[in-house]
Amino acid sequence: MRNAPRTFPTQRDAEQWLVVVESQMIRGEWTDPERAAVPLGPYADKWITERPSLRPRTVELYRWLLSKHVAPRLGEVKIGDLTTAMVREWRSDLLAAGVSQSVAAKSYRLLRAVLNTAVREDGIISRNPCRVRGADRENPAERPVLTVPQVFQLADAMKHRRLRVMILVTAFATLRWGEVSALRRRDITPDGSSIRVSVAHTEVKGRGIVVGPPKSRAGVRTISIPPAIRPEIVKHLMTHVEPGPDALVFTGPNGGALRRAHFNNLTKWPEMVRKLGVPGLHFHDLRHTGNLFAAQTGASTRDLMARMGHDDMRAALIYQRATSEADRRIADRLSALVEGRDVTDDDQDDDQDGASGALVPVG
Repeated sequence: MRNAPRTFPTQRDAEQWLVVVESQMIRGEWTDPERAAVPLGPYADKWITERPSLRPRTVELYRWLLSKHVAPRLGEVKIGDLTTAMVREWRSDLLAAGVSQSVAAKSYRLLRAVLNTAVREDGIISRNPCRVRGADRENPAERPVLTVPQVFQLADAMKHRRLRVMILVTAFATLRWGEVSALRRRDITPDGSSIRVSVAHTEVKGRGIVVGPPKSRAGVRTISIPPAIRPEIVKHLMTHVEPGPDALVFTGPNGGALRRAHFNNLTKWPEMVRKLGVPGLHFHDLRHTGNLFAAQTGASTRDLMARMGHDDMRAALIYQRATSEADRRIADRLSALVEGRDVTDDDQDDDQDGASGALVPVG
């Protein structure tokens, strides 16, 4: 054990200190005062640097959160001096200053992750002070969802026809922006029956578009495409995609990779979705819509996870929440119980037909 960090008036005081320290060591609660004196800011900055597996956009987000919301208040505080009360007050001050609940939650989760390393790997402190109940929850507002006809209306509204199929593929294959913008001819079967997601585009400030792995480990996946839109994909490959296997499936005006800002300008996105009757619709809401379509087919949680590219079942469970159609079926079956009659196999067959029909364009 290291020498005592200070001197004592009497030998008895020193012995009492030693008893306390030995007790802490036995319980695994003792920490080295010198190591615990490191300021949070430099430690957190190093924590981000030492994680090469982080996606570029994640690194960019973490550094922004650290510099904007964590370091100004807590950066100079010694890690060993951090307390739950201090963390609670810091979060409360963020919210009072107008920081959104979503950003405050992201900042809190970053701080908690940094301090988890200080506890579990570096042994700087014995307990993580980030114990504020509910501080890690974002509770985002409900996002708009399109109907199947609206997806096709949005696709038909594309001024640049080469982007029409991009809308359909994003929705019905539940792809992220980075995944759909990175698709190449080799990733799609010639008959349009399936798409292979293996890489994704990420826009990084100062570096442009970076090609890397999908967002999650489960992001590398093969997705079956509904037969109803396969002819659209085949036609797009024949009309708008260069012949080589590395040719991008969806491109900008000059044949290069699409950027989000360029896409919004090309399509006049805000104006277009407002005319469609869904103002505020984001491109990512197409994936959200597709996930709900998939959930309405009665797919299992595991199958939804595979299609969505998630390795955490929580996201899949969200999309399995009750829909209006599912709720109607529940009410019908409850009514059957009240009336004393059985739910027949014919009823169940009708439900399955209705679910599969959700993926067929209407009108």
